[in-house]
Amino acid sequence: MNHLKSSWYRAFSLLFLMVFALQWISYTEPFWLQVTTASVLFTLTAVAVIEIAVPLRWGYRLVLEAAAALLIVYRMILHYGVYIPDPWLPALRDQLPDIVARMVPYLWFALAAGAVFLLSSWWVTTKARILMFTATNIVAFAALDSFTPAILWQEVAWTVAAAMGWLVIRHLRNFQLHYPRGWVHLLKYPFKIAVNVAIIFSLVIITGINMPAVRPALTDPYTAWQEWNGSGSPGKLGTSGDVSETGEGVLSAARTASGYSTDDSNLGGGFNFDYSPVMTVTSDLRTYMRGETRSEYSGNGWSDDDTAARGPYSGVNAGEGLEHSPAPKAQIRELRQTVKLLGANDYPVLFGAYSLAMVETVDGEDSSSALAWRSRDSELLWDADEKGFSYPMSYVVVSKVPVIPLQELSQQTYSQLYEGRDLGQYLQLPNNFPERVKALALEVTAEAENPYEKIALLQQYLQQTFPYSNQPDVSKGKSKDLVERFLFEIMEGYCDYYSTALVTMARSLDIPARWVKGYAPGEQAELPENLAQQGYVNNNYTITNADAHSWAEVYFGDYGWVPIEATPGFSVPLLTQSEEPLAEETEEPEPEETLPEQTPVDSGTTGGGLHIGIWAVIAAGAVLLLWAGYLLWQHRNSLRFLLRRLRNGRPLTPLQKVIAETERWVSYARRKGMLKEEHETLRESVSRWSRERPAAAASLAELLRIFERASYSPEIIEDKDWHSVYTEALQLKRSLRARG
Repeated sequence: MNHLKSSWYRAFSLLFLMVFALQWISYTEPFWLQVTTASVLFTLTAVAVIEIAVPLRWGYRLVLEAAAALLIVYRMILHYGVYIPDPWLPALRDQLPDIVARMVPYLWFALAAGAVFLLSSWWVTTKARILMFTATNIVAFAALDSFTPAILWQEVAWTVAAAMGWLVIRHLRNFQLHYPRGWVHLLKYPFKIAVNVAIIFSLVIITGINMPAVRPALTDPYTAWQEWNGSGSPGKLGTSGDVSETGEGVLSAARTASGYSTDDSNLGGGFNFDYSPVMTVTSDLRTYMRGETRSEYSGNGWSDDDTAARGPYSGVNAGEGLEHSPAPKAQIRELRQTVKLLGANDYPVLFGAYSLAMVETVDGEDSSSALAWRSRDSELLWDADEKGFSYPMSYVVVSKVPVIPLQELSQQTYSQLYEGRDLGQYLQLPNNFPERVKALALEVTAEAENPYEKIALLQQYLQQTFPYSNQPDVSKGKSKDLVERFLFEIMEGYCDYYSTALVTMARSLDIPARWVKGYAPGEQAELPENLAQQGYVNNNYTITNADAHSWAEVYFGDYGWVPIEATPGFSVPLLTQSEEPLAEETEEPEPEETLPEQTPVDSGTTGGGLHIGIWAVIAAGAVLLLWAGYLLWQHRNSLRFLLRRLRNGRPLTPLQKVIAETERWVSYARRKGMLKEEHETLRESVSRWSRERPAAAASLAELLRIFERASYSPEIIEDKDWHSVYTEALQLKRSLRARG
């Protein structure tokens, strides 16, 4: 105990350092083996306990900690089945070589973690080093959060909390060293210290969770460098990149990052995957997040990328139904989605499944004047430039998801689907569109008898003939037309190639189609096994820049616009009434118990992390409520006269307080049956009450004396006098209660 008392600062330092270490374990857990994570975690715990509780010299402690690490790793490889003892070799010396061989990989991790932990504890000893150490950890987490799929906000929050606690105990340690006598006095009130620390942390937690979501005022250095370097931010679609035309007319790939592009006029090239999180979507159905459409194909890309100039649109407000083109032969399922943005990107549209039906809220508000709706293209525009609104950090939308009767659709002829309809916009092709692309479309669909079968054959041909590549060899491309280069020269590519090829080939067959871009559904974090066994399902999806995507929509008359996926490895989660899917059939899910809407869930990189959950918030709120109650009780005397002070417009004098307190105890006496007659003075009433209640006579006499002194004596009344009335009134109440 003496050792613990003398080394309290080091003990607390190790505890806070352990919190730092747990954040790194949280980050590494998804891609470490379970035995590695367990070995490191228990080794760090053992090192911390030995450093705190064992009063030995540092050399002996090191030996003890190394032995603990050996034992822990041995127990872990047994627990996780990495090593299974051989029953035919009962002697330990016979099994020892195999045991050591199995332990070594995990032992290195455990010993290295313990060494880093101890070195950090010995080096981080001053306020400046605590701040430097904290800043280094936050910068590392921020970099990993930006350039990996991990979402590390919780880790940063815990790191900051641990640093705050560490700085508090560092301050107390300095106080102990510089003011030892004051420290001895302070130790007499440990509860006060703990309460004040708890209040500060509670204020930080409650303030943090109630802070409004705002966008960064400054561009992060990486994005700024990308923009200055000409790479663009965000980059092209998660399946596209920029291209540049050489003097020989050959397109060469630029090394861009995946992301949602606002310029689709020059498609092609190559890109690198960027797994930075973009948004989370809470939805009961896994769907593509539809953004914008394009109709004007130029030969190099889609030239109608000016959102405002593509056609008429009308202003709408949250809560209003959005107008749609009728599709009477397709059933509709409504789907509610909550979208939360994770980055600082601005988009010209709000995203949602298939065709949006309504916006419920924008940034928590049920109104927004920056919304506009283009019913022809089913685009919900965000008109921020003209009205000065920043792109929302969150919104809730309701979409109309079509349920397609494929068996019925597969029997429809061209005339049944398109006769009498003006669809020229969706049949547009440039005058110099390559004839061999048209010939290939006719060849692929030669056996088809109707538009549905033709689209199915085109989809199958594109998916099965051309391999997917985010870095296609564009040096093979000689043609000036993107689709011709893809189909006959490069013969590999990513979604922009496949979707553009499907749209243009369909149009060459007089089947109306349009090009659509947005995001693929993203990843769904796995639930802990105990929740999965209880029937919960996780309805939260994390979408990254790598999920940016393009696909085709084909018009089938009274069945409406149907999304078609031509890119191999992707599939539109399409609801159908047939077992024979056009893209990929997804049966309507049976009602299941779902998890409530959550804060952004990482796509598998922080599954075991520490989280500031609802209980921490409840605890912080309880601490603040208790603190507020204590403050009210502590200042109860001042609050007694608050109403009178407000009524008078100035503070009460001590004389007025004595009279007010007298009225208060007289009122209490009345409630106890001690009535004051109208013709009686207070002295006469007190005299009668004293005879009736002898136990209260002394208190009544003292209260009467102070009142008459304040009312009739020339003496100056001070604050101590009304305090005496208050104290004596409490004694009167006790005596009356005892008698009652």
